Amino acid sequence: MPPTRSRAARRSPNSSKPRRARTEARTAGAAGETIVIPEKLYFRIGEVADLCRLPTSVLRFWETEFPQLKPKKSNTGQRMYRRADVEHVLRIRELLYTQGFTIAGARQALRDEGRNGRKQSGLPFPGASPAKLKAVRAALEEVLTILGRKR
Repeated sequence: MPPTRSRAARRSPNSSKPRRARTEARTAGAAGETIVIPEKLYFRIGEVADLCRLPTSVLRFWETEFPQLKPKKSNTGQRMYRRADVEHVLRIRELLYTQGFTIAGARQALRDEGRNGRKQSGLPFPGASPAKLKAVRAALEEVLTILGRKR
């Protein structure tokens, strides 16, 4: 009887390489781990998978589950991720693997984060009195009229 191999070491019938273990992606995301994203415009799916320590199949699946994750495709059909897409992947990975969210829960959390991020920020000078603000506005309007005359 041949020796039994672990599930991760079994070979796929179409490949000579051993399959990746399913737990690899879950254990790779240690808490407090910092990942540096290189300064590039676009990343291919393999680069993102290596950077985020995820299989490419997980990235393709997440594209169907999370509307925020929409990489462009090149003329050859290769997925091209932008920096924002890579940041979304890292955030999704953190929610699912570190914080223990379900896919539906992570989707809801990202949706809520997006809503909160769209709110308008306050004025940069909260201590200013309304009288000072009116004076600044009058000065700016005067500048606009001066600029309008020069045209």
